[in-house]
Amino acid sequence: MRDVGLSRVKKFKMAILLKKLNKEVSFTAVIGVSLALLSIPASVAAKDAGRNLDVIPHAIEESQDTRDFGLASQLAQNIEKKDVSQVAKADELAQAAADVNDPLEPVNRIIFQFNEFLQGLILRPLAELYVLILPDEGQEAVGNFLDNLRSPVVLANDLLQGEMKRAWITTKRLAINSTVGLGGTMDVADKWGIKPHSEDLGQTFAVWGVPDGFYLVLPIFGPSNPRDAVGKFLDSYLDPVSHWLDNTHRDDWSTARTVVGGVDEFAGVMDDLQKLKETSIDYYAALRSISRQKRNAEIRNGAPSDAPLPDLKYDFNADLTTK
Repeated sequence: MRDVGLSRVKKFKMAILLKKLNKEVSFTAVIGVSLALLSIPASVAAKDAGRNLDVIPHAIEESQDTRDFGLASQLAQNIEKKDVSQVAKADELAQAAADVNDPLEPVNRIIFQFNEFLQGLILRPLAELYVLILPDEGQEAVGNFLDNLRSPVVLANDLLQGEMKRAWITTKRLAINSTVGLGGTMDVADKWGIKPHSEDLGQTFAVWGVPDGFYLVLPIFGPSNPRDAVGKFLDSYLDPVSHWLDNTHRDDWSTARTVVGGVDEFAGVMDDLQKLKETSIDYYAALRSISRQKRNAEIRNGAPSDAPLPDLKYDFNADLTTK
């Protein structure tokens, strides 16, 4: 009986121990499973975070690359624009240099600078004063008067070129403006549809087949060439007004005619010359090109050119005639 009781007590204690073990195992299992379940999101989050941390530098790098690419593209476009601009400027200079034969360019540029100095010192101030004192109508009257005085030279060159129709036009203009036009101060002939034109010995020589030769800058008179320079010198011998002033010892009148003519001519183009000077890459080359184009148009009897080039007329007889 005693042994049976002891065995029951042992079984009872064993049962109690097993229950405790089961509870502890269950609790441990639950905790283990819970930790395992908790560790899964943590590991996943850690991996995702790792991925995110790994992606962020690439995203930043990609963003920086895009920004750098945009800057590089902009810089490339700016450089390309500058290159195109430089190429255009180079083409302009090359075209200007190809327009004329200019073997004396170094000497011509020195004379050109000398002329610019004289213009700034004397001619421009006189032209500005001339414009300030005389109204537009007065300036127009002076220009008309000087043009009418030169009509005999134009007529002589019309005849020398065999341009009989143009010679008749010049004759009608001279007759109308000298009478109805009050000594040429009004261009009545132009209002009547008889349009003016200009001729000189340089153009006549060109019609006769004399080549212009190389480009030449004359002191005071500016752009020219050997053919036109000779023609300018000889034109005064075709001018009856010049001969009359010379034969009556009116040298002062000849000088006044030259000065007033130069001032009037320069006053009409000085603003255009200043704009050309400010906008040209090479002012000398720009004037060289314009003068050549203007001269070719005049020789072909083309439309009057608006090129800003003063044509200074000078009475050479007044100085060359010995008293």
